[in-house]
Amino acid sequence: MTVKIAPSILSADIMNLERDVKVAEQAGADVFHIDIMDGHFVPNMSFSPSVVEGMRRVTDKPLDVHLMIDNPDAYIKPIVDAGADTILVHAESTQHIYRSIDLIKSLGVKAGVVVNPGTPLETVKELFPVIDQILVMTVNPGFGGQKFIPGMTKKIQRLDQLRQTAADDDFQIEVDGGINNETIAQCAHAGADIFVAGSYLYGHDDIKDRVDNLKSLAVNAKQ
Repeated sequence: MTVKIAPSILSADIMNLERDVKVAEQAGADVFHIDIMDGHFVPNMSFSPSVVEGMRRVTDKPLDVHLMIDNPDAYIKPIVDAGADTILVHAESTQHIYRSIDLIKSLGVKAGVVVNPGTPLETVKELFPVIDQILVMTVNPGFGGQKFIPGMTKKIQRLDQLRQTAADDDFQIEVDGGINNETIAQCAHAGADIFVAGSYLYGHDDIKDRVDNLKSLAVNAKQ
């Protein structure tokens, strides 16, 4: 599968968000990753459907919306209406994750499930035939700038093995947390396809050089 770099706007300058989106787009970003946090499911708050709507007006790139919230079903339609292309829901945030995935897909956008570092893949295995993406958190969710948890590489590898052994499983593997020039190769080699990067990209003068570097490292690791 094609390698995709997804800048996380959590690390962008919120006062100059349009500028930072345009810079990343021109640098070769494939997808934009938007974290929506409620201060309950995770100990932080960020963004809303209005930010998704604003980004939709300034970029044609796919918008990958990661819901780190309780009661995600209540927010799915507003976020789809705002312009999201993919909605990712935490398996841990609802007792009815299959219903959430079904709701997302019924609204005509891609659906994905997210698993925290301590969540076994077996808890979401039944979803594999119906999802478009699975996001493996490689840090504990809620804050940007955290260090990659090394043990997550084996989790990605196992997920890729499960994907390859089932004829009806056709989802992309996304990783989020601590992705940089030192960690992306191991994630790509393990089987990841989409790489969310925040602090490694934003806050540096040459984002294009960093996007190009990440893509090159990931592509080489997959060969």
